[in-house]
Parts: sequence; structure tokens; C-alpha cells
Amino acid sequence: MVVQNKLDTRDPRKAVLLEPFIHQVGGHMSMMKYDEHTVCKPLISQEQWFYESLPTAIKQFTPQYKGIISVCLRKDSVGNLGLIASPSLPTDNCSSLDKEHSVMLCQEIKRTSTTSSERLFVKWSQAPFTKTIKDSCPGKALLRTELQYHTDVSSLMEDTNGNQPERKSYNPWGLHCHQLHLNRMSSKLDENKLHQFLLLENVVSKYQYPCILDLKMGTRQHGDDASEEKKARHIKKCEQSTSGSLGVRICGMQVYQADTGQFLCKDKYYGRKLLPDGFRQALYQFLHNGNHLRTDLLEPILLQLKALLSVIKTQSSYRFYSSSLLIIYDGQETKDNKETLDNHPQGCFQNVNCTMPHGTGHPKVDIRMIDFAHTTYKGSKHNHTIYDGPDHGYIFGLENLVKILENTREGE
Repeated sequence: MVVQNKLDTRDPRKAVLLEPFIHQVGGHMSMMKYDEHTVCKPLISQEQWFYESLPTAIKQFTPQYKGIISVCLRKDSVGNLGLIASPSLPTDNCSSLDKEHSVMLCQEIKRTSTTSSERLFVKWSQAPFTKTIKDSCPGKALLRTELQYHTDVSSLMEDTNGNQPERKSYNPWGLHCHQLHLNRMSSKLDENKLHQFLLLENVVSKYQYPCILDLKMGTRQHGDDASEEKKARHIKKCEQSTSGSLGVRICGMQVYQADTGQFLCKDKYYGRKLLPDGFRQALYQFLHNGNHLRTDLLEPILLQLKALLSVIKTQSSYRFYSSSLLIIYDGQETKDNKETLDNHPQGCFQNVNCTMPHGTGHPKVDIRMIDFAHTTYKGSKHNHTIYDGPDHGYIFGLENLVKILENTREGE
């Protein structure tokens, strides 16, 4: 077996340091950073086949697929774990990996008893890791993993009632997923076993302060292969959340607050409890930087959502069950835009005819579909049921999302 990485030009002798992806706001699988422009996640064959047979029209709305990578888990004599990724491991084991050219991520696993449960803390002790983070963009410093290096800026996790019980120095959800993933891998430690990961474009790498909204799309979240118990559980979640009423619910969020210099973070448990009015308020909050509503973002977001809606309507047989949609923008405003909005305390919210200065283009935003482990379509290797027509549950969610943002633009 030859493991391929389509775009990798590294020295094939060298292994790659895998870091936690600190801008993960949703999902349950741990995302890892492979390099500045690439992330990786555990490979699920159904998702791999989706990316490899992706319709051309959808490609602009998904992360670029870059191939697969092999990952080894190593434990040293004092119990430290090493996650080693290599683009060129040719066999089904990694015992022959040249340690001299390896870059290992050493993790000191500490178990600390809490009042509610045993929690797994990870301390990052490898010097190259700290250097990599320090050399990266400012937004990544704000959401650093615990104990990486000192900074005065942190993130806040709000609960459903808007309370801020604890200030954290990292994105809480990303670390939560990483802890669970490490726990699963270390419980079945086999140093000769290769774990395959998908390599995908890091869609937030171009942003200084990436503001990210993770939306679970559609009115159905279980895959065709779900057990009756899992099916019933997911149906109940949809019925009791905005997935049923709007076809979309919040799975996670981080938004940069310019007034405090912090990221505000919310997780999937917050999103599940929202009613339609609460969902609308959460969208408003995602577009508010603590000083004003970022009305400059509404038009480019709406343009991309409408373009995606047109594409989804043409994808017969596709069902994007349990997939998510990311809306991304930069919390760092351009100088011209900041000055314009500062002159309008309510942004342009009360004036629908308000325009940006001549020559100022729309700010950069990204709309990306992700998480296709349960996506099905005619010709899929894991196809259980062939569906006719487009995914109406997904379309319902997109249409409601467009409607809410249009109402926000009009000041309703």
C-alpha cells in the first residue's frame, strides 16, 4: 500500500508534527493541523469516496481534498504519546520510521479527578510546536491550546443563558474533541498500527481572526446505516431543535469581539436549546463584533448562500445527512470599513441604503460544506437507498437561513 498526499512536497524521510486544530468549533471528531494550509481528520471511507467523486458544481463550496496520510501513535518510556504523520509510509506498520528525521508531538497525559468526572488534560511540551504557534497569525494565538505559551487574550464560553462562567485560553470545543480522540487511541495503543487520515484544505488559514459559524443542515441527521436506537435519538434531537422547524441548527460558533479582544465561543449544546427566535438572535450575534453589526458581511454571505442553494437544487439523489455548513469571515476589519461603521453606531442596520466607500469591495467570506460521512447518492459505494430529486431538507434549511439574513439586512 502506498499512502498518497497529492500536494505534499516535503522531504519524504521526515515525519510531520500534528497539532490540534484550534479553530474547530463543532463536530465530534478531532481535527488536526498538518501544515499551515492543511488539516486532517480520521478517514471514513464514505467521506473519502464523496470527495473523490465530488460533482464539479459543489467543489467551490467544499474544502479542497488533498489525499490521505498515515498516522502512528507512539508511547515512550515515561508514558508520553507521540502522534506521527508521514506522507510516505509504504507498509502497514511504522516500526521502521527513521526516528532521526521524525518530528514528534509529545503529550504529557495527566488524569485529574473533578467533582463530576475524570478529565484528561494534555500539556504540549515540544519546542517546535510552540515556535509554530508563535509564528502563525494573531487569531491563532488567541485560541491557543492550554499551556502552549503565554498571552493576555483569551476566549469566553457562554452558556444558554448568556452567562460566562469561565475564561479559557483556548477554543474549549476543539480541546474537548482532541481529549476524547486521544483517549480512544491510547486505550488501544498499538505502535505498529497505521491510522489513516483525510487531508483537507484549512479553509480558515487566510483569516487573521477567523469567525466561524458551524451549522448542522437539513431536517434529518441520521444516515441510512443508523441503528434503530440511533435513528430515534437523532429524530428526537431534530424535533426538539431548530433542525425540525428551520432545517438548520447551530453546532458551534466563535466570533471575535473587537471591544474586548476576545473570541466568544458557543457549542452544540447551546445550539440544540435554541428556539427559532433564539436562532435568529444567535445569527445576529455571530455578525456583531461587540461594537457594531457587521452589515458589510450580509451581502457577500447572501450571494454565496444563494449560489449554493442553486447548486443543491440541481443535485439529484444526493442526501447530505448530518453534514455541516461553515460560514467564515475575518474579525479583523479593513480600515476603511471600520471607519465607515464607526461613524454609524448602529452600523448600517437602520439605513438599508447605506453603502461602503467608493472602491471598497465586499469583505472576504467563505461558505463551505463539510462532514460527509453519512452523505449518500446514486453510485455511492455505501449507497443503501437511492433517492429521487434534490435534498429538500437541506434546501429548506438554506432557504430559511437566507430569509433570516435578508430580514437582518432590511432591519427587521
